[in-house]
Amino acid sequence: MADKRDYYEVLGVQKGASDDEIKKAYRACAKKYHPDLHPGDKECEEKFKEVNEAYEVLSDSDKKARYDQFGHAGVDPNYGAGAGGAGSPFGQGIDIDDIFSSFFGGFGGRRSNNANAPMRGSDIETTVYISFEEAAKGCKQTINYSCVTTCDACHGTGAQPGTSPKTCSSCGGSGRVTINQRTPFGVVQTQRTCDACHGRGKIVDNPCKKCGGSGKQRRNKTVDVTIPAGIKDQQILNVSGRGNSGTNGGPAGDLHVYVNVRPHPVFERRGDDVWCEVPITFTQAALGADVVVPTLDGKVSYTVREGTQPGDVFRLKGKGIQRLGGRGRGDQYVRVTVEVPKNLNGKQKELIKQLDGATGDKNYAKRRNFFDKIKKMFNE
Repeated sequence: MADKRDYYEVLGVQKGASDDEIKKAYRACAKKYHPDLHPGDKECEEKFKEVNEAYEVLSDSDKKARYDQFGHAGVDPNYGAGAGGAGSPFGQGIDIDDIFSSFFGGFGGRRSNNANAPMRGSDIETTVYISFEEAAKGCKQTINYSCVTTCDACHGTGAQPGTSPKTCSSCGGSGRVTINQRTPFGVVQTQRTCDACHGRGKIVDNPCKKCGGSGKQRRNKTVDVTIPAGIKDQQILNVSGRGNSGTNGGPAGDLHVYVNVRPHPVFERRGDDVWCEVPITFTQAALGADVVVPTLDGKVSYTVREGTQPGDVFRLKGKGIQRLGGRGRGDQYVRVTVEVPKNLNGKQKELIKQLDGATGDKNYAKRRNFFDKIKKMFNE
């Protein structure tokens, strides 16, 4: 197996980075290399997978601790395997989870006292990119993601097909042994992880070549997700049972889908309302006119009143975004910008001068009020 890059290097963070720093770095890398933004780019696709693999380990406190101590071998039993399909460098048939537990067993570790008890799989994360319109009205997306599943060769036993694990004789299959210790206060009983089976409760003499005895393998999967109308940027959708598979018949974890909404060239979202700017001519502003306004439902006509000023805002009721989980829609607000003509010829300039001369301050209320204030300031 080819050497893997350091997971901290993949995400661009220092060893010892906080959970928030790791998550922030992951989100940035996932956006940078997401296949939706680089269709057909195999290099970006591989980097995206590498980023997800790194985050899956560094976001899990147990896996992160194993990785910090043992490197890639601490989280991937196949790492360093030869052509014969041998697994972890710590020995065939040994689950690195059990090695970790043997170091910390008896101190409140995550394993149950029953080594064969069902354990839920861990949750995973992925990101989906949608358009502004899709967020406003809802859509369906096919999500591609990677997760850990039960090995299809050994069906999770970790043993080579045709063979079976044996119940550990040292612990009777419990995965833990009781130790009696004499102290000045009498005999004290403590429990620790079984050294023979490393907490699994079973011994695998002939480990599965496909998974290296871990009983797990990584697969790429797809799932169809319905994105509700009105969803906001950075919201998370939970897809139950689509995470990493459980152990001993335990349920799979969940898939958390981070929704990223691409910005729109015309519209801006504010809550459930939509804002946009519409430029009009000086003549349209002065005399009033019917103008075309873009909305999420298509173009509509709106009558701009006579004497409209730059910055005036009008409302289109019910033309905003569907309220998430509720009834009705927000509104659309349209801000008017008045465009002053450029590159006028001599005749056009003369006509404007004639217009300016024919109008007085009574036609410019804001101008008149402004100069009235100036006069008061200087007692003119």
